[in-house]
Amino acid sequence: MKVDGSCHCGYITYSAEVDSDAALICHCTDCQTLSGSAYRTVLPTPDKDFQLHSGKLKTYVKTAQSGRRRAQTFCPECGSPIYAAPVDDGPKTLNLRIGTIRQRAELIPKLQVWHRSALPWAQDIHDLPARETQ
Repeated sequence: MKVDGSCHCGYITYSAEVDSDAALICHCTDCQTLSGSAYRTVLPTPDKDFQLHSGKLKTYVKTAQSGRRRAQTFCPECGSPIYAAPVDDGPKTLNLRIGTIRQRAELIPKLQVWHRSALPWAQDIHDLPARETQ
């Protein structure tokens, strides 16, 4: 599936060829902190299938408790996270942030990872009162 996306302010634009069935939810505490949310939705794709069309990404390297280093890329203007990837050389898998993909409604997660860190209240919110706008 061909997707395209951008950061919140539009400085960063990109496109990618993805496997729409690979969408997932990550509940790890790093994703909670880095996204400012209960979990992050991601879509893995090979770096060869990603094209940056405008802007220059800023990178923050996060060292996990395991010692693995991950590049967290984001827009230097608005701060929107774009993807995370390993820091090592060679072909990489980019974990695109689904919230920046224009076709995000079509990318239904098929898997949850790091579920041991999942916030209990985030598992079932269908009974919460809902408003169509704020």
